[in-house]
Amino acid sequence: MKMFQNPTPENEQERILSLAEFDIDYSSMENNFKDLAHLAAKIAGTEISLVNLIDTFTQWTYSSYGLDDIVQSPREETVCQYTVSLSSTEEYFEVPDMSADDRFKEFPAMSGPPNLRYYFGVPLTTSEGVHIGSLCVLDKNLRELSPEKIELLKIVADEVVNRLKALKAIAGLKHRLEEVRETQKKVAHDIRGPIAGIVGLAAVIAEQGNNNNLDEVLEFIAMIHKSGRSVLELADEILTEGKTSALNGDEFNLLVFKEKLERLYLPQSLNKNITFQININEKNEHIAFIKNKLLQITGNLISNAMKFTPQDGTVTVNLDLEIDVSQYKLKIKVEDSGVGMNEDTINCIMEGKTATTDGTVGEKGYGFGLSLVKHLVNSLHGNFNIHSEIGTGTTFEITLIQHHL
Repeated sequence: MKMFQNPTPENEQERILSLAEFDIDYSSMENNFKDLAHLAAKIAGTEISLVNLIDTFTQWTYSSYGLDDIVQSPREETVCQYTVSLSSTEEYFEVPDMSADDRFKEFPAMSGPPNLRYYFGVPLTTSEGVHIGSLCVLDKNLRELSPEKIELLKIVADEVVNRLKALKAIAGLKHRLEEVRETQKKVAHDIRGPIAGIVGLAAVIAEQGNNNNLDEVLEFIAMIHKSGRSVLELADEILTEGKTSALNGDEFNLLVFKEKLERLYLPQSLNKNITFQININEKNEHIAFIKNKLLQITGNLISNAMKFTPQDGTVTVNLDLEIDVSQYKLKIKVEDSGVGMNEDTINCIMEGKTATTDGTVGEKGYGFGLSLVKHLVNSLHGNFNIHSEIGTGTTFEITLIQHHL
C-alpha cells in the first residue's frame, strides 16, 4: 500500500489549543447536534452525516445521522483530517469517489462496511478562523452537490460552532454561579461568629433583666434573642446547603473521572491489545473537584502512551486526591511499557517544542500532544514531570492544586 503524508494544518498548535478551550467531554455524546446532523444529511441527500471534532490523535464523532455505532477513529484513518487542514481560502473538501482515490480506498470504512464512496466536508471554523473539526456528509453511492446545497451546509456548520460556543458560555455561567454560592457560604461563615456572640450576650442580659424585673427590657432583649437566633439558623442553612447534592456540570470526582477515561480510551487499548488499567484512591473517591481541562490533559497523555507502547504492553493511570487544610492536590500519573524517550526529547517537551514520531505499529504522529499538555498544565499553575528510559517506558506525573469546593 502506498503511504501518504498525513496533512497537518500550518496552525496546528493554535488549532488544538482552540479546541481544548471548549473543554469538551467526548464521553457525553449529547443530543445538542442531532438535529443539525440530520438536517445536513437531508440537505445533501446523503445516507450519513457526522459532526466530528479532531484533536491531536483522534477524531471524535460528537453527533451522527445514519451511522450510530461510531464514536472515535484514529485521526490518520479519517478523511476529515484533510478538511481541518484546508487553508483560509478553501471552503470545503470533496472526494467524488473514495474507492478510486489512493489516499482513502484502503481506509476501513471504505474497503469494508459500510463501503463508503462519496465524501463532502465543511470545516467547523471558530471566529478566529481556526478549524476545530468538520461537518461531513457521506454516501455509499456517488453524489453531486449543487452550489445552493453547499451554501446551506456551510450555514449548518456555522450553527454547530455557534452551539459549541453557547455550551461553553453556559458552562462558564454555571461556574460563576457556583462561585457566587461559595461567596454566600463564606459570608454566612463570617457572620456566624458575631451573631452567635449577640445571641449569647442577649441571653446573659435577659437573665440579668429578669433578676431586676425590668419587664420592658426583658421584652426587648427577647426580641433581639429571637431575631439573632433566626439569622443564625439561616446562616447554618446556607452553610449546609448542597453538601450531599450530586456533582455539578463543571465537577468530577475520582470515580467519575475514571469512568470517563475508561469509556474514552478502552477502545484504543483493545484495538492495539494493550492492557489498560486505571487506579484511584478509594478513600477520597467521592470528593468533588473542578474538571477544567482534565480530560484534555489526561487524554493526550493516555493516547501518547498507547501510541508508543507495543502490542501486549501496558498503560496504567493512577489518580489520587490529597486533602490539605485549604486545598486539594490532584495527582495524575500515566505509566507505559513503551519505547521510552531520551533526555533531548524530554527537554524539548518541557520547553514547549514539538516533534513528531510514528507509533509502534505505524500510527502517525502530529507532534503537538505533549506540548498541549505542557501548555494546559502551565495555564492551571500545575507541575508536569516526565521520567523515561529508552526501551523501558515512560511515566508522566502531573500535580494540580484545587481549592475546596
